[in-house]
Amino acid sequence: MSREDFCKQKDVPVKTLAGYLGRYRRQAAAGGEPQRWVAVEVAGQSSSGGELSVVLSSGRRIEVKRGFDPGTLRQLVAVLETA
Repeated sequence: MSREDFCKQKDVPVKTLAGYLGRYRRQAAAGGEPQRWVAVEVAGQSSSGGELSVVLSSGRRIEVKRGFDPGTLRQLVAVLETA
């Protein structure tokens, strides 16, 4: 399957995929730790909208609602990435 076909099927801009692939290749070439990929399932939109949920393999769930503070989420992600 071509990149264009894949992106069309997944409704992802080709430019977005190219950016991720470029970053992955640069990390690999520099000998850095390879980026981990995770499976993602997109569920139907909730009636309230503006929500995001991430369920970890441990079963823990992180949820943010419309109007969340992006700075707090960045701090949370940074802490989780070092754990």
